[in-house]
Amino acid sequence: MCVTFTRGLEPDEVFARYGADPGRARLLGEDAASDLAAEASDDGPVSLLRAGRIGAWAFCVEKDGILGFGGETLAELSRGTETYGVATTEGIDVFQYWRDGECVEYFEPGMEDSRSEPHGPWRNRVEEALAQGEGRGMEPVVALVLGHLGITLDDGVLAGPWPSLTLAEDEAPTAGRGDSYAGEGPVPPGAVISWSVG
Repeated sequence: MCVTFTRGLEPDEVFARYGADPGRARLLGEDAASDLAAEASDDGPVSLLRAGRIGAWAFCVEKDGILGFGGETLAELSRGTETYGVATTEGIDVFQYWRDGECVEYFEPGMEDSRSEPHGPWRNRVEEALAQGEGRGMEPVVALVLGHLGITLDDGVLAGPWPSLTLAEDEAPTAGRGDSYAGEGPVPPGAVISWSVG
């Protein structure tokens, strides 16, 4: 699962920056959205995107996909604003902070050698939150970001109706590999940011 938080966007713009057609979004509760994703996955891998706005911050929760983990999506989301991203996938957890299309800070919580240069202010805060919430996975990291943003996005809030849609992997925007970052995982600061997840 990936969750992004972007200042000042509306849900339709969040979907568009992910590469989805916002006109396909339907206002669905969590169970109905999960059913939508199950139906859509019959034709191949899809991401379920649920977006909304709380105060000044737009969020997008992505289940069963990693589009919100990729540099191209985060660069686009943060264009003209700022975006926080937290992802937990099989074998890797990542925190990223982007501002105006550039990766400011990224790291894998609990993995010292994944820390970006220059070192930003979030690493120590995240590690402290993880230590206090040991055994709860990335939940303490999400709680830390939510506290910083001054918003509440818990299971109860997410259960309600939010604009939701599915996006197939082959519908997502891609970049040519010639000018892209070809590494695994999050994009290091200073690397070319137009890469595709695949």
